[in-house]
Formats: sequence, structure tokens, C-alpha cells
Amino acid sequence: MTLRRWLRKYLVGIIAIIASVVIFLLPFVFVVLQASKNPREAGLVEFSLPSEWQFWPNLLATLQTNDYQVLWAFLWTTVITVFACAIMVVFAAMVGYVLQRKRSKLNPVINFFVLAALIVPPAVVPTIWVLQGVGLFKTIPGMILIEATFGLAFCVLLFRAFVATIPKELDEAAIIDGAGSMRLFFTVVLPLLRPVIVTVIVVQAVFVYGDFQNPLYFLPGNDYPTVQLGLYNFQSQSVSQFNLLFMYILLTTIPPLIMYMFFNRQIVAGMTSGAIKG
Repeated sequence: MTLRRWLRKYLVGIIAIIASVVIFLLPFVFVVLQASKNPREAGLVEFSLPSEWQFWPNLLATLQTNDYQVLWAFLWTTVITVFACAIMVVFAAMVGYVLQRKRSKLNPVINFFVLAALIVPPAVVPTIWVLQGVGLFKTIPGMILIEATFGLAFCVLLFRAFVATIPKELDEAAIIDGAGSMRLFFTVVLPLLRPVIVTVIVVQAVFVYGDFQNPLYFLPGNDYPTVQLGLYNFQSQSVSQFNLLFMYILLTTIPPLIMYMFFNRQIVAGMTSGAIKG
């Protein structure tokens, strides 16, 4: 193989790898280096090795700031993310299954509202009024419902596309065996939705985990801090301690990175499966 043919075959891949390293890996390395420096060196914000590695002391100092507010922020964010994703999976799977299997005159209307939920921005002030009316404003249950509601439309579209790939003969066989509607869905259909379930969980978990706007509007105050709000408050409190600020940023990037590393194949499978069969 000549050099020209080798370059034609592998040049695009090499360029893609180099671009990926520059775009994604170098910023992560920069954050790690800044989080390992002392306050004076981190304040220079330079891409250089620390003269003395302070990673562990900076980690302990970050966790202990404001009576372990960082740990509380991770706890409340985890609670919101887990319950919001559970609600989205169950309800979106049900709605997607019904829209795909049960043809009725209401389907176009429901589809219109599902698409409208993706396009129309949420109304913040009326939503706050509703939450105040039912006593859920500035509460964790209210924040869970907000996150689940705003992500439901996207999940419905994914589940509906995936249900189209499941043969209807499975439904008919389960009905002949005496399965009711609930048993049919939870014992026959839902286990077959595992790829798209993983996709919804990972995508929406990363979105809810990194959400800043909704907690700012619907969960203000310091009673229930989330990760992103905690980062915003931490930035204002640690203006002269860039090493602790970058350590906080590093801590916030680790959970989404771990989820993507473990579930990247399932994400691709769930996102592309609906395109096989309409």
C-alpha cells in the first residue's frame, strides 16, 4: 500500500481522532490540572503542571465548604434525577405504546400536543403559580414533576418509534393467553423496550443532572441545593480560590462521563432502532 492510498484510507479517521482529543480531552485535562494546583497557581489559569500536586487537599476542602454543601447538592440532584427519570420512563412508555398500537381520532390531537411540548417554551410564571397553588413550590416533589413534565414529550417520541419495531403478533398472542392490558404492557412489551429505556434514562439523567434553569426558577433558595446551582453559588463564594472552583467543576463532570462510558452502545441502539421500521 502506497503512502497516498494509506492517507486516503486513514486520513479522515486520524483528523477525527485529533479533533476529538483537542475538543474533549484537552479541556478535561486542563480542569484536572487547575484542580490540583494551589490557589496562587490556579489563579493564573495557565495550562501547566502544578509545582506541587494538591489534588487530595483541594478535594477535601471543596467537600467541606459550607458544611458539606457539595454533598447535599449531589444528594438532592440524585433524588430529583432518579425519580424524574422513573416517571418519564413509565408514563412515556405507556403513552408511546398507546399512540402506536391504538389508532383513534384523538391520536392527531395528542401528537400535536406532544410536538408542541417540544417546540413551545415553558411558561415560567404560570407554572410557579400552579406550584404555589398546590403547595409544591420550592420542594423536591415539585422539582421532580417539573423535570419529568418537561422531558416527557421527547421520551414519548422515542418510545413510540421503538414500539413500531415490535411485532403486533406478540400482543395478539398475549391476549389469546388471557393477558389483560396492564399485564400485556408490563410483562410482554416493557421488557422488549430495554434499549430505548436505557437511552431515555441516560439522556434525560444527564439533562436533569446538568439543568440549571429549572432549579433556578422552581427551586430557589439554599434549602435544597442542586449541583448546578451549587456550582453557581460556589463560584461567587470562591472568587480567589480557582483551585476549589475547578475541583467542583471536575466533580460535576464525573457522573455524566461514567454513565456515557458504560451505556454508549445502548444509547446508539435506542436512538436508531426507531428508524428501522415506521
